[in-house]
Amino acid sequence: MASNKSKDLRPIITLQSTAGTGFRYVTTKSRRNTPDRLRIRKYDPVARRHVEFVETR
Repeated sequence: MASNKSKDLRPIITLQSTAGTGFRYVTTKSRRNTPDRLRIRKYDPVARRHVEFVETR
């Protein structure tokens, strides 16, 4: 049961590019530190520039 509890605290999320390229990153986040949707600037290799990525569910 210990592994199940750790999975609940750090769920796997998908980050979708706002540039409209359809590129996605898959990562984990801490539910305790960031309870709402994550927005972060990362590199989009399709657009070849840094754009904002938003968490999708």
